[in-house]
Amino acid sequence: MLELERTWWNHDEPKEALIRARFQCSPDEYHAELNELLERPEAMEHDPLVVRRLARHRVRRRRARLDTGTDAHGGARQ
Repeated sequence: MLELERTWWNHDEPKEALIRARFQCSPDEYHAELNELLERPEAMEHDPLVVRRLARHRVRRRRARLDTGTDAHGGARQ
């Protein structure tokens, strides 16, 4: 997964198509597993630059959701 995250933009196919072809899962399933992977020390040992980049993106997305008033499930906060 970290290898794909490092190089997916170099491919002619959309990222979603690469995910389905390599991992035989939906993009949502892929991202759920990727988020779990980012919490593991082995991921940081394998590719610290990619892990830190993805962690920064994750924080930005969470902040954006909070700023727009949506919860983690994409619905509006009450």
